Amino acid sequence: MLNRVILVGRLTKAPELKYTPNGIAVCSITLAVNRPFSNQQGEREADFINCVIWRKPAENAAKFLKKGSLAGVDGRLQTRSYENNQGQRVYVTEVLAESVQFLEPKSKGNTQENQHQQNNSYNGTYDYSADPFASDHQGTIDDDGLPF
Repeated sequence: MLNRVILVGRLTKAPELKYTPNGIAVCSITLAVNRPFSNQQGEREADFINCVIWRKPAENAAKFLKKGSLAGVDGRLQTRSYENNQGQRVYVTEVLAESVQFLEPKSKGNTQENQHQQNNSYNGTYDYSADPFASDHQGTIDDDGLPF
């Protein structure tokens, strides 16, 4: 049997972090996941999928994600039920996350991270003098030396 769900979407609201009576962290998020097609009016629709994250990943999600954050969730689909205050049986289907990936860079408040990204960014020019494999050819290859 196989039960695997992989989602990429944006959070519709801030993560909700709670703790069980035993002190185990549990975080609930809702991901808006775009459908790969448009409706008859030409508009893109989205599915709003509830996800549950447990333990340390739950605390990390609550700390680093916010409304609008792009996140990837890998987990399994789970259905549960409970009886509400009116005595009616309520069924809930949600994704039990085994892994959550933060798909956007950290906020601009982290200056050390931004400086590292700026130092390693590509500015559109290539410095051949810094390349140990570059030679006088500067990209030219003699056709006689090719094996095909």
